[in-house]
Amino acid sequence: MMKGREAKPHIGIYGRRNKGKSSLINRIAGQDIAIVSETAGTTTDPVKKSFEVSNVGPVIFIDTAGIDDIGDLGGKRVVKTFETLNIIDLAILIISGNRMDNSELNLVDKFRSNDIPFFLVHNKSDEERLDPAFKDIKEKELSTKIIEFSALQDQNTDQILEMIMTLMPETVFKTTSLIGDLISYGDIVLLITPVDIEAPEGRLILPQVQLIRDILDNDCVAIALKEREVDSFLRHTGIRPKLAITDSQVFVKADASIPPDIPLTSFSIVLAHYKGDFENYLKGTPAISRLKEGDRVLVLESCSHHVSCDDIGRVKIPRWISNYTGKNLVFDIVPGLSRLPADIKQYALVVQCGGCMFTRRQLHNRLKPFVDAGIPVTNYGMAIAWIQGIYHRAVAPFAAKNLDMGDYL
Repeated sequence: MMKGREAKPHIGIYGRRNKGKSSLINRIAGQDIAIVSETAGTTTDPVKKSFEVSNVGPVIFIDTAGIDDIGDLGGKRVVKTFETLNIIDLAILIISGNRMDNSELNLVDKFRSNDIPFFLVHNKSDEERLDPAFKDIKEKELSTKIIEFSALQDQNTDQILEMIMTLMPETVFKTTSLIGDLISYGDIVLLITPVDIEAPEGRLILPQVQLIRDILDNDCVAIALKEREVDSFLRHTGIRPKLAITDSQVFVKADASIPPDIPLTSFSIVLAHYKGDFENYLKGTPAISRLKEGDRVLVLESCSHHVSCDDIGRVKIPRWISNYTGKNLVFDIVPGLSRLPADIKQYALVVQCGGCMFTRRQLHNRLKPFVDAGIPVTNYGMAIAWIQGIYHRAVAPFAAKNLDMGDYL
């Protein structure tokens, strides 16, 4: 499960079975987009519901299984429910009957430990009204609001929408620029875009499209060309771009073709700085040179995709790192937001892709267990640049602006 677009807020709906989670989604959406039943446990695995909410905009609600599900299968559903905490921006906890027990309080603790803003909705108030004393005690205890609600009577839906807008992190709605701090009006940016077996037929890959749009949004000029055309283009046009961005796989060719006084980086490193844990990438990348015989390396992809015979994450990076170190290493691959291995301490290095399909929050949450455990993390582009001996140049456009690179190299 993952976000399709970063600008879409993800809102998780949580609570016990048969508390009206799906009914709440339907009321907010103004349409029946979630299955509603009197039978407890109707919602099994978490399900995404994408729609436009009045005065909020496009959002994705995640309808989860009950946190009190039972049995072996129910236990697995609860695990899936908790896993959604890694991808949401806001949580709504549904209660009823003026009741909160350990299941709800445990979930609140998880919201807090993950820095997820949340509020409570007391549903089924047509059956039992929200007790003012209970409301006052719990709001003070939890430092959040409880909104009385009845899905049958469509009670206080506007208050719920207002609370969503109030608590939603501002960064969710704020669109920042990928390279806006590196370019100015009218600048020319050269995009070196190989067309190989991994390039989708008739299309560019997502990071290339994102960069083109970002360059245009900054009132600059994007010039896209294949790596074998760079020398001829620069020689015959005399154009000196403000910045060159290359596919990491042709870093060596780009480094030779782009004059040293023109900043050069890669699509993957742009994404690493934009949404990745860039400072920890800077700290972790040199660990490639410290890998020992038999070390395990974890490669994290941001999406599930067709695997080509020369796949960047599954074939090229393992081969390049092994050749660079001269060691026999073991590589494990985890695609998308699949569950991480239980024993993360077995890894000497984690290599994360650019994360074009992830949000910043998802990417940081994905890497946090490794960072907390002191395991070095790096990024596809930064790892490739290190291996190919052009790391300093590749990270300089970003690192030199706000970091002392000497602390990391």
